[in-house]
Amino acid sequence: MTTSGAASGPDGAEPVRRPCFVLASASPRRLDLLRQIGLAPDRVLPADLDETPARAEQPRPYVRRMAAEKAAAVAASLTEPALVLGADTVVALGRRILPKAEDRETARACLELLSGRRHTVLTALSVIPSSGWPEGRRAERIVETAVTFSRMTPHQIEALLDQGDWQGKAGGYALQGHAAAFIRFISGSASAVIGLPLFETAQLLRGQPGHWLA
Repeated sequence: MTTSGAASGPDGAEPVRRPCFVLASASPRRLDLLRQIGLAPDRVLPADLDETPARAEQPRPYVRRMAAEKAAAVAASLTEPALVLGADTVVALGRRILPKAEDRETARACLELLSGRRHTVLTALSVIPSSGWPEGRRAERIVETAVTFSRMTPHQIEALLDQGDWQGKAGGYALQGHAAAFIRFISGSASAVIGLPLFETAQLLRGQPGHWLA
């Protein structure tokens, strides 16, 4: 479903302009999740930012900052009427932000830390209108989900790493991947752990002028 165009206002009022809907993320998982609820973006424009946490930065301020900076960077590059959605997900063990696993050693270290323990997945959303759509509203949300892994043996961790679906994933695992066989408990939004909390995303978009979702 395309979101650009115009929606009729109440009682025959002037239609509300519906801007271009832009996803500020290269994540195929976020794109698939948006399509799942009928909100395929008109454009996908990943933000090119340094995602290194600041010194002593805590998980919640970090994930909020990253989502906002991604959306703001893309919104600032657009002059057309547009609404930009930025998102960021981190896996936190207490106050510690676990890295995105870009190599097997990092993924192994993350899984060893998570084995048999409860951790938190934080996903932040930020929607920012471009200067070409002054009717739009800035909004943000942070969704927190608790996840508990069963205890894994070294052999099980190595077998999990062999599957390869840890690559590029925060904390070295994907909920929708082979790691699901070791997740004993989850409380909160499963889609947020995958990369985008669908209920909260829909709520933010329903709060914008125009008809975004039924």
